Amino acid sequence: MLVVSSPSGAGKTTLTRELLNKEQKVSLSVSVTTRARRPSEIEGVHYKFITRREFEILRDAGELLEWAEVHGNFYGTPRAPVEQALNEGRDVLFDIDWQGTLQLYDKVRTDVVSVFVLPPTAEELKGRLVRRAEDTPDIVSRRLRNALEEIPHWAEYDYVLVNQDLNESLNRLRAILTAERLKRVRLQDIEKFIDGLLSDLRKIAS
Repeated sequence: MLVVSSPSGAGKTTLTRELLNKEQKVSLSVSVTTRARRPSEIEGVHYKFITRREFEILRDAGELLEWAEVHGNFYGTPRAPVEQALNEGRDVLFDIDWQGTLQLYDKVRTDVVSVFVLPPTAEELKGRLVRRAEDTPDIVSRRLRNALEEIPHWAEYDYVLVNQDLNESLNRLRAILTAERLKRVRLQDIEKFIDGLLSDLRKIAS
């Protein structure tokens, strides 16, 4: 489970979409949310947009791996699609905030790799939010205030990326994914391979 978090406007969504284009064995965990859909968003691709009541039913039934309230709206990760992807041998990408990340830590810490994405400057963060032209000035101001609360959680993550250049950040994110896949605890069938290797070595060494 690859978790990527950031304050709104740091480039997390663009970065994760590019990663999905490059990595065929990664599936996106599509969150459910109670917030309104933005003009650029597609139902079922960026989020599944549901009512607050529908969200509460999922949450109370234990069908969400994690959930959080962000900017006055609820977000959560449905459990079933994630478990299915993992069982099929695919990595799952999570575009969630620090609250959801800590919940995943509590449940499956050894199988979570987390990355926090930072903007290069405060002015650039504001500029990206304004250029996005999808939020009112009041919402932009609220997102900037929330960034003051979100950014200090960087220290709870395994890796930190300063997103100055998209291509450079993407290359670093892919390098993190590759390195984590090669960790001993995540290599599938490695023990069987090593047993066979040692068996063959004994034959030719005797």
